[in-house]
Amino acid sequence: MNPHLSQLHPYPFEKLATLKQGIAPPADKAHIALSIGEPKHATPHFIQEALIRHLHGLTLYPTTKGLPELRQAIADWTCHRFQMSTGSVDCETQVLPVNGTREALFSFVQAVIDPRDRPVVIMPNPFYQIYEGAALLAGAEPYYLNTTAENDYLPDFDSVPEAIWRRCQLIFICSPGNPTGTVMSQAQHVQLLALAEKYGFIIASDECYTELYDDEANPPQGLLQSAWHSGNTAFKRCVIFQSLSKRSNAPGLRSGFVAGDAGVLGQYFKYRTYHGCPMPVSTQQASIAAWNDEEHVKHNRQLYRDKFTAFIDILQDACEISRPPASFYVWLKTPMDDAGFAQKLFAEQNVTVLPGSYLSRDSNGINPGANHVRIALVAPIEECVEAAQRIKEFLTK
Repeated sequence: MNPHLSQLHPYPFEKLATLKQGIAPPADKAHIALSIGEPKHATPHFIQEALIRHLHGLTLYPTTKGLPELRQAIADWTCHRFQMSTGSVDCETQVLPVNGTREALFSFVQAVIDPRDRPVVIMPNPFYQIYEGAALLAGAEPYYLNTTAENDYLPDFDSVPEAIWRRCQLIFICSPGNPTGTVMSQAQHVQLLALAEKYGFIIASDECYTELYDDEANPPQGLLQSAWHSGNTAFKRCVIFQSLSKRSNAPGLRSGFVAGDAGVLGQYFKYRTYHGCPMPVSTQQASIAAWNDEEHVKHNRQLYRDKFTAFIDILQDACEISRPPASFYVWLKTPMDDAGFAQKLFAEQNVTVLPGSYLSRDSNGINPGANHVRIALVAPIEECVEAAQRIKEFLTK
């Protein structure tokens, strides 16, 4: 067996299931699940219909590179969304469709890491656990870059030691952040681009929450956008990961893409031809329909805004709570140990949230997820309102 398997941590939801085991919550209160970032809004009908119309594609072996029409739709969307000139992203060399960002984030690391030279993969802390698992299984050492209230929940690149930068082969950034919803600026992207050029590492930007933002006039900055506007029009050392799961409420479609540096993606494409991960043709056709429409995304954003407003209005007098600029998470500080908070909240109110320490590791003397819980406002607004009322009751005891 791969010896690196023993280094993998239990997944956060395995730990959560253990935390709740044996507890009988109040029978008169229906369970409200706010722990998993799984969108519950309806997948738009036109996406479902496109999928059904093209089920004849099941008779075909799909190609790893995907349909030219899909790659073109992705390239066009990327240029329009991130304010780059039409044609700035080459659909032939700078775009690859993937079966959701989780699959791509993991496999990308396996393709780009050279394990012979004590490699380091830098990642935000807290983080999406795929970053860590992918790094460990590729034979790399994770370096956890704490994001705390003191640094506005953003990575502080100046705090990374020189020795770590010299060994770094890949850095993960996540903006808007999971679990905090914070957004990196163009200046921060440009600083990281300069470091990547100096030390020779690749930037993997997880951007699956970019389309869920609070201010309609101020969408989150993307890495390719920052690179292009700062003169790096070839997106050297940059790769972004995008998904339809959150944007279009289609997590079961398993559809996303990677885009960026043509040289890096050329090698990653070679890896993927062996990995066995082409997207079914019917899924590709549904994805084309999704990337070509923005109205359903605007409607989706408004649903989340309404839930944030209602949820925060109820809780703002009972605890310290703030509205994130993006994502669908509330990163709530707890008045006690986060695991104990989540356990007691479930036991007394039948509401499930995720302990923040399950999303982070001890680093430089702290666990930045400690004394926080992640609350995913994915349930219908009525359930979110009910959950807020129960949490308020729990907090005021």
